[in-house]
Amino acid sequence: MEQSEKTILSIMYVAQIQEKNAFEEIKKKTLLEENIIKSNIENLIKKQFVNEDNTLTESGRNSLIVVLAGGVFDIIHPGHIHTLNAAKELGDVLVVVVATDNTAMKMKKRRPLHVQEQRQELVNSLSMVDLCLIGQEDDIFKTVNHVKPQIIALGYDQVHQEKFITEGCKKIELDAKVARLQSPIPESSSSKIQKEYGESIHGI
Repeated sequence: MEQSEKTILSIMYVAQIQEKNAFEEIKKKTLLEENIIKSNIENLIKKQFVNEDNTLTESGRNSLIVVLAGGVFDIIHPGHIHTLNAAKELGDVLVVVVATDNTAMKMKKRRPLHVQEQRQELVNSLSMVDLCLIGQEDDIFKTVNHVKPQIIALGYDQVHQEKFITEGCKKIELDAKVARLQSPIPESSSSKIQKEYGESIHGI
């Protein structure tokens, strides 16, 4: 498969998740001329990767490796960038889930500096991220089932254990691999940055 076709399939997949117009999203994200986009889509329909309504067929979806990563992402720091870059390298599409404000409070024992919509916007602005969603409070596997990733990437500092994720995926009949990512700067964290910033302000 050509890279241009893979790119179009990736954009179509993200458009489906967001319930957006796939053709308009391809125009916006690739800057290709309409006739070239239409020609590519026609080829993908002939190959049975795409349906007539510009949604992915099962073969089209299976041709993409979707990676799912999650976290609070309250203060974007170099550790996040490295981890998300490493996650993107594992597949074709990177979907990131940011924790809700309530979940973030439970995890961090403090209120996040940015509300969930702001954190979603920040993560969506990162070049390696194809789509950022706000998570579900009651059941993280609702989002996992919605995205249906082939790989779930866990950050170096995340408490979720591989066994918990693997067993949860089995319950929703999803065959996904779990990848534990490492960071070259494990001492970097949003909580530490906030604490050190607060101390420096008080010290002025």
